Amino acid sequence: LKWIKDNNSHGIVLAGRPYHVDSEVHHGIPDLIQSYGFAVLTEDAISHLGKIERPIIVTDQWMYHTRLYACANLVKNRDDLDLIQLNSFGCGLDAVTTDQVADILSGSSKIYTLLKIDEVNNIGSARIRIRSLISAINVRKDKTRVIMPSNYNRVIFTEEMRKTHTILAPNMSPIHFDLLEPAVNSCGYNVKILQNNNRNVIDTGLKFVNNDACYPSLIVVGQIMDELLNDKTLDLNHIAIMMTQTGGGCRASNYVGFIRRALRKAHLEHIPVVSINYNGMEKNPGLTYSLSLITKICYAIIFGDIFMRVVYATRPYEKVSGSTNELHSKWKNKCIKFLTSKNLSFFKFNKLCKDIINDFDNLERIDIVKPKVGIVGEILVKFSSLANNNIVELLEKEGAEAVMPDLMDFMLYSLYNSNFKSKYLGFEAASKIISNLAISFIEFIRSAARHALRNSKHFNEQANIKNLAHMAKKYVSIGNQTGEGWFLTGEMLELIGSGVPNIVCTQPFGCLPNHIVGKGVIKELKKHYKDANIVAIDYDPGASEVNQLNRIKLMLSTAFSNLKNNV
Repeated sequence: LKWIKDNNSHGIVLAGRPYHVDSEVHHGIPDLIQSYGFAVLTEDAISHLGKIERPIIVTDQWMYHTRLYACANLVKNRDDLDLIQLNSFGCGLDAVTTDQVADILSGSSKIYTLLKIDEVNNIGSARIRIRSLISAINVRKDKTRVIMPSNYNRVIFTEEMRKTHTILAPNMSPIHFDLLEPAVNSCGYNVKILQNNNRNVIDTGLKFVNNDACYPSLIVVGQIMDELLNDKTLDLNHIAIMMTQTGGGCRASNYVGFIRRALRKAHLEHIPVVSINYNGMEKNPGLTYSLSLITKICYAIIFGDIFMRVVYATRPYEKVSGSTNELHSKWKNKCIKFLTSKNLSFFKFNKLCKDIINDFDNLERIDIVKPKVGIVGEILVKFSSLANNNIVELLEKEGAEAVMPDLMDFMLYSLYNSNFKSKYLGFEAASKIISNLAISFIEFIRSAARHALRNSKHFNEQANIKNLAHMAKKYVSIGNQTGEGWFLTGEMLELIGSGVPNIVCTQPFGCLPNHIVGKGVIKELKKHYKDANIVAIDYDPGASEVNQLNRIKLMLSTAFSNLKNNV
């Protein structure tokens, strides 16, 4: 920096991930920039000189992100520096960073340049972009810039808004969310679970979200923006958005940021986005986690898990067509009536669980054996029929029985992770104790359902989170906690152990955690379990449905063959 000043020169900060220092990866781009007479610096060499103007619109998840944003703020404040960011194909985390760095720089009339590089070693396009940047720098050299703050102040969801606003929430799993909506609304909120489940949602997501972001983020944001832009009955001055936020290393922690950026792009930034989290990432006065609300949410999810388990295990064998859905509708209405009542009787809850299971267990069936196919993977793609192209319907149409692990198990997985964090990562012991108490509480309230499922004629009981962890750690570290982490491996092992060797692993294209704990362990699982018949299916806006269908049908042909041979 001193040399740049003394020589009246200009510097280019070449910001990239650690692997971009490899000449085989960056393809000589630093040398190319230097050949034009510019000093080249890396973001980690000067990031300590910059300061992030917080709060920012995204969740700052990784140390590299922190360095990058600090460096961008430094560049923003200096006329003798500009920044070029290197990005490799398929790096979804940079869908977060590229937008944020662009915001910081362009907000203060700085030029943001992004170079996407991969294994192709022809840097002709990169050369053109760099020369264009140099020309723009020379043109702007004598122009005065106004340096603007880059912090983002979110709209707070107030207690008053709780009374006046309708809260929109994306629909991840209709079988669960049909129960969650009335349960939450009975606690004084006005939540509307979105029902727009069509291709327009995906197209809208592509317009408002960085297309390098994962498929689930496109669907979540697309569903929200499609509703806001097309439902003319909405009062946009009395609308809020609700979205869960885990705070982990997955891009999903930035869905809240993606939504806020989409709202700003559509000039709807006055709409508050309410983060649902249990780690205090964001707090809103209008959202309080009362005991009644937490209990009703737990009850609703458990009811949804029971319905998912018994409906999917009954519908392929029903003697009277439509009788399973009719029975589901009957019990869903009874559950909603219970969930919206003022006094929640634990005795009545247990009785409802047992009666639901018993009623489905005794529904008239045809005596036929069908292959069971487990569905695992990224949480939204697994549960959302829009995201997985109606995979349950597809499997049933092809003559199989779909088996879907419980949604509650993902919540238990998130809680169980505190044990590893406390032991190895220096997290407070109190968080481990609280998380284990929460696990015990949840297991207690679903114990009646577990007992009824265990004693039923046609259904399997829920998994135990400790058993899942014990099985998974033989193949992956319990430290794998990004996204579905070790839990995905554990689910596959649980399915195989419970007589479901046929598995579809649904994953968004480019989901790095899933490639490790999902697709990455399939070969090893097949080595230890000879009857394991697992196929990984990528889902993406541009993915071929025909290719997905063919891969699933190939897996099913093996499943039918194994069933015939009694494997």
